Amino acid sequence: MINADRNRFIKQHVELYGEELFLDSITKKSKKLSLKLSKVDLLKNLSSKVDIDLCLDTIENIKKKVVFGSGDPNADLLIIGEFPSDYEIENSKPFLGKPGKLLDKILKAIGYSRSAKVYLTHLIKYKIDSSRYPLNSEINKYIPLLKKQIEIIEPKIIVGLGKVVGKALINKNLSIDLMREKVHSFSSYPLKITYSPSTLLREQSLKKLAWEDFQFIRDFIK
Repeated sequence: MINADRNRFIKQHVELYGEELFLDSITKKSKKLSLKLSKVDLLKNLSSKVDIDLCLDTIENIKKKVVFGSGDPNADLLIIGEFPSDYEIENSKPFLGKPGKLLDKILKAIGYSRSAKVYLTHLIKYKIDSSRYPLNSEINKYIPLLKKQIEIIEPKIIVGLGKVVGKALINKNLSIDLMREKVHSFSSYPLKITYSPSTLLREQSLKKLAWEDFQFIRDFIK
């Protein structure tokens, strides 16, 4: 009954004021507690924003279908993928399977791991139809949440994986080759765009370019 009342309150609040205002109101409360709460606690509090989807989405139990993110809350490097796979949804962790193993190898090669100084998340927190590009409405739904994750973690650099992520974060419809040419900015943090692990598995010839990008990222952090 308590959960039902809570969800009803959230739904009414969002209908009246919008999702972003609801998120901002929660963040203001979080800021007051930030001196007492660790980054781990702040991220846990932020993950409760999936309740908005639980209330507004027509799919039952959507909360079980959301992958918020994982890794070191004090990360130097924050990596953003497009959206979680079915396997990632099942295990509630981003970047699993063959793409995840490839990413782990790349991170190890530059002296990092997903459990130390790295935080992994997705642009869209739930699985969408992989046969199409994400809708703007699907992307915009989670941009405020992504910005709050970044605000808490305070990474030295953000890495966007793939053209869809790059386009959403830099707000320009460029080829990924053009996106890779320079360091951009997102939410006042440096942003580097490179190829996604899934693309690298399909097109082996791009691994050399991706390796150059991650070497740059390593040196940028230092």
